[in-house]
Amino acid sequence: MRYRTGAIAKRLLFIPVAVFIVITLAFGLVNLTPGDPALVIAGDLAADEQVAEIRAELGTDKPVPQRYAAYVRELFTERSLGTSFFTKRPIWDEITQRFPDTLELVVLGLLGAVLYGSLLGTLSSYFRRRWPDTLSRTSVTITQSIPDFFMGLLLIYVIFYIIGWAPAPVGRIGLLDRPPDRVTGAVILDTLIARDWGLLKTAFHHAMLPVVTLALFYSSHFAKTTRAVLSRALNSDQVEFARACGLSELRVVGYAFREARTPVVTYIGILFAALFGGAAIVETVFAWGGLGQWAIDAMLKLDVPAIQGFILVVGLLTLLVYLLLDLIVVALDPRVSYE
Repeated sequence: MRYRTGAIAKRLLFIPVAVFIVITLAFGLVNLTPGDPALVIAGDLAADEQVAEIRAELGTDKPVPQRYAAYVRELFTERSLGTSFFTKRPIWDEITQRFPDTLELVVLGLLGAVLYGSLLGTLSSYFRRRWPDTLSRTSVTITQSIPDFFMGLLLIYVIFYIIGWAPAPVGRIGLLDRPPDRVTGAVILDTLIARDWGLLKTAFHHAMLPVVTLALFYSSHFAKTTRAVLSRALNSDQVEFARACGLSELRVVGYAFREARTPVVTYIGILFAALFGGAAIVETVFAWGGLGQWAIDAMLKLDVPAIQGFILVVGLLTLLVYLLLDLIVVALDPRVSYE
């Protein structure tokens, strides 16, 4: 226990260093790449004097070290992520407005990926070298080989356009629907709080295709992990002893599945953090209006404060998730050591 406490303490001490690295990367990746937001704002027909005035207003005419010092000072003294070059709104307000929508999509998509992937992996390992195994591995190969955005477009074409089982990909709810009163910012939760069952059904219908897209694409990670771990567990001496004791196959598989929980939880934590940026293309395809779609729009416009804010928030969220993941893994499996 003392060694685990020491390992966790080392990770806590490393957080300030990691935060400094994330802040520096957020600034450097944006400010050291080609592109001039002043030209985007001014337009192609603007005179050089107008472009120079915009650069001075935005502060992009100053040397990079001076801009970096101002950026860090604003973060720690004013606790501000800056203001958007285009909307003139605080970046923190933009992020907090869109974060709940992305969180809702990530949680639902990841839940579907875990359930479907674990089911495929369990069937594949239990019926190893038989037709369920072949069918499961074929499904994993297909879903893994199709990019997530293309899978989303295929689902739109088949399920919306041809079959008509899903609504048009126009956002969280229909164009003529009135959104619920904002409480959490997540549409599904807010409709539950408002007890608007008709709007809740609409929100679930609009969430169906993007959630299925993420679930299908990322289920392959959990299917392969579950198959590999369960295959070893089902052939272990402990499982043979359990069968010899007359336990049902369902209980035997349940005991074996406990060995897969640590790698599955590890993948959940890793993908949970990664999906806040990785789901951006899916958000754009389905006009989800979340954090990822907003970040892509900011990148296309060269909205420097918005891009910096997105990278910083997602980076800090990743650090937090990985720290919690370490604690959860140690709690699930006392044999794990980080020394």
